[in-house]
Amino acid sequence: MKKRKDPGPALEPVLGEKERIIVVGGSAGGINALRAFVKGLAADFISPVFIAWHMSPDASGILPELLSTLTSLKVAHALDYEPIAPGRIYVAPPDHHLLVEQGHVRVTRGPKENRFRPAIDPLFRSAAYAYRNRVIGVIVSGALDDGVAGLWTIKNNGGISIVQDPADADIPSMPQNALREAPIDHCVPAADFPALLLKLTQQRMPARKPKMEQAPLGLEKDIAGELKGAGMKAFSLGELSPFSCPECHGVLARIKEGSVIRFRCHTGHAYSADTLLSGLTEQIEQELYSAMRGMEESILLLNHMGDHYAEDNEPAKAAFCFRKAKEAEERSQQVRNIINTQEALTRERITEALSVGENKTA
Repeated sequence: MKKRKDPGPALEPVLGEKERIIVVGGSAGGINALRAFVKGLAADFISPVFIAWHMSPDASGILPELLSTLTSLKVAHALDYEPIAPGRIYVAPPDHHLLVEQGHVRVTRGPKENRFRPAIDPLFRSAAYAYRNRVIGVIVSGALDDGVAGLWTIKNNGGISIVQDPADADIPSMPQNALREAPIDHCVPAADFPALLLKLTQQRMPARKPKMEQAPLGLEKDIAGELKGAGMKAFSLGELSPFSCPECHGVLARIKEGSVIRFRCHTGHAYSADTLLSGLTEQIEQELYSAMRGMEESILLLNHMGDHYAEDNEPAKAAFCFRKAKEAEERSQQVRNIINTQEALTRERITEALSVGENKTA
């Protein structure tokens, strides 16, 4: 990844002092929404667009190439400290967070958030910190709830919040969670984004004061930006919880913003409630498989010892080993049954399950 050491002189037109910026986050199924969104932007669309789309760390990063075929606007992976210019679409590179600062972008390998890098929340949070009421945040199709906390931050710093209509999304979880947890200004199909954004960017910006403290917001931006020592201050963001980080096993601080609850450890990893539950569920499965592996190794060894005793004409010892191997096999099967019935729960699935139960009893 090519990086610039410092911003240096701007070589491109600089964003005007009153221009809005647009930040977009998507995950599973989001590619169709992004295509519809970009395809409808006019060639003279001024507001810069920043996109964080969940992808595998080893992905080839073809999103800019794909979107470039749909628009005459310049689309490219962002470069560290690249100046922010009007009429540009900046895409987070694979395995890197995309952050927005005054006049330029940052491209970092800060800690994963919601188990992703790039993640949506760091982009949204940094934009809200740098540009306050000039930010328009957009969430499109995706699973779980990355971006919800970031959209809440944008709205509470005077910006505008938009989500794709869940009925129009390939995977509706992210838009649905945003509608439930964050104040939303507009909920429309992806095909309506261009016209809506053009209208919003041409409107006069109201003088809205931030409703949240800026120091914690700046700290979280610094954590994503890899500022030395920033993560060690993470516990100041909330109360210590009894939960540990699924990635590094550090203690998690519980952060509450409105109805949004999330968690962060001192190494910088961050989770929404749904993502933490998903991570803990996977961790339980891994540990159960580890326990089952140990049991099955003991079964193999006991049977091997039983065969050895049988060959040495010691039937009592052989029978004892074979019996214990059988008991271990039964315990191993119990663990396997637990793994097979393990369920990955989210707030959405809990709501659906209760809804189904209510319908059955009605």
